Amino acid sequence: MGKISRRYLLMSAMRRELAVALVYVGLLVLLLIVAPGFYRGGQFRAILVACSPTLIAAIGMTLVILSRNIDISIGSQFSLCGILAGLMAQSGWPMPLVALGSVFVGAVLGAINGGLIAGLGLPSIVVTLATMVIWRESLRWWREGEFVRGLPADFQWFGAGQDVGQWLVIGISVFAAVVFAWALRNLAAGRAVYATGSNPEAAFLAGIRPQRVVFIVFVLMGALCGLAAVLHSVRFAAVDPTAGTGMELQVIAAVVVGGVAISGGRGTLLGAALGVLLLTTIRPALVFLGAEAHWEKAIQGAIILLAVAVDALPRSSAAKR
Repeated sequence: MGKISRRYLLMSAMRRELAVALVYVGLLVLLLIVAPGFYRGGQFRAILVACSPTLIAAIGMTLVILSRNIDISIGSQFSLCGILAGLMAQSGWPMPLVALGSVFVGAVLGAINGGLIAGLGLPSIVVTLATMVIWRESLRWWREGEFVRGLPADFQWFGAGQDVGQWLVIGISVFAAVVFAWALRNLAAGRAVYATGSNPEAAFLAGIRPQRVVFIVFVLMGALCGLAAVLHSVRFAAVDPTAGTGMELQVIAAVVVGGVAISGGRGTLLGAALGVLLLTTIRPALVFLGAEAHWEKAIQGAIILLAVAVDALPRSSAAKR
């Protein structure tokens, strides 16, 4: 990375963000021409509300991938935190404590991942694959597929058809994205994440402790997953124990599509947010275009492959030179 200037990396990130933005605009124009009904009935607000939990989780995944790691356990963490948030609300906990409780549980789960990865040096994909299965099967044994029902009105107010509550959910996710984007760009801690992902050995020589950075990143991933679970759960009358199934694919796809290099050290939260917006819009767009719903996962997989290939081309050309 020594020969690649900071200016080049910034321009590369801007090109990816611009490309994603143009693809999204092209999708909107296609819908305007082919399916104008897409623009009626508060569809955009519904998309933004649906985006919010994914965006929160994508913030954490961006940090993880920037540090040259991966977390495929977030779907299981999301489901577990959502169930616990529902049970806390059902027991009469006030909404702020429910949210804090879910964030705390997520942070603990993230700390388990981070401790195994940073403390023992185990590969992140192996650790998070194992914890994904452990959390998912434990939740299946515990709940046996049973939803959490009988949620109080103050829990559902934030998302169950309430205009103000829905805008609050959107506002929380946007605020979190702005804060973390600013921190990544302006704080030493943010630069440490980039340095760790770019070159852990050089980061260590510069006074950064890569293991500590990786541990903190996974704790933040878990905490943000807990917050995302709350923002998702408040939208429904009951909490589904399988709500996080497949979430890891959607979040990783959005982050990679947004220009965050899977090899670590490069990318921005703005790009990740654009990727979330694009992929979240695909599902309702397919419905209005009359396509089968199962195409969504196939499109996500194709987008991941395309994004990774596009990301690899400049580095491959530079290596040949």
